[in-house]
Amino acid sequence: MAVEEAIYTTIFADENFETRYYEPQILAEIGVDGDFEGAGSNAFSQLFRYISGENTSQKKIKMTAPVSQQQKNGQWLVSFMMPPGSSLEALPQPKNSTINLRQFPVRHVASIRYSGFWTEKSYLHHLYLLSRWISSQGLQISGTPIWARYNAPYMPWFMRRNEILIPIKKP
Repeated sequence: MAVEEAIYTTIFADENFETRYYEPQILAEIGVDGDFEGAGSNAFSQLFRYISGENTSQKKIKMTAPVSQQQKNGQWLVSFMMPPGSSLEALPQPKNSTINLRQFPVRHVASIRYSGFWTEKSYLHHLYLLSRWISSQGLQISGTPIWARYNAPYMPWFMRRNEILIPIKKP
């Protein structure tokens, strides 16, 4: 199933590592409690209902990738990117009051791409590799890591595209 993906410009590439520039994006996000692996499942169904028409206009919104997950204030923020060209004014409001729409500003990130299972162990291993790479490049971290998943759960583990994005100061 082809879906639109977040648009970015690659500034520098080094094997599975990149520095990127992202234009502003609009996210539909929800905060959930739970462990690393359960948070995404918990939030996904609620966000999916929003884009499937559980909103003030009963309007369907295209599925996009990635589905992102980030830990903040003891919760997991899970988000769907809204289709490029969307505006906060034009998007219907969620009927679920725990879903927020917000504009995500321009950002620079360092990233690592990997395949495999959606486990905390794999995430932590790749986060460690990315953190070491950022340090080796002399880059400065400016935010918390974001875990990005691009594929449906039925995708075989070895074909999945996963990424970790860490906001950095402009290189």
